[in-house]
Amino acid sequence: DYGLEIAGGLGEFKGRAWRIGLMGNSCQWKNVVLCLTALSVALRAQGYKASADEALAAAQAALAAY
Repeated sequence: DYGLEIAGGLGEFKGRAWRIGLMGNSCQWKNVVLCLTALSVALRAQGYKASADEALAAAQAALAAY
C-alpha cells in the first residue's frame, strides 16, 4: 500500500530485524515520514502501541545530532 521496500534481517539479525530501503535517491525526508507512518499504522493494526508523531520526533532529533 505504501510502496516501501522492507526485507528480513540477514546473518545474526535474521528473524530479529527488518531492512528498510531508504538509501540513495530514496533517502529523502518525505520517504522517512512515509516509512515511519506506514510502520506505525501496521504495528497498531497488529495491536502494538505505536505513534508516528513520536517516531518522527525521534527521527528529527537523530537528524539534528548530525
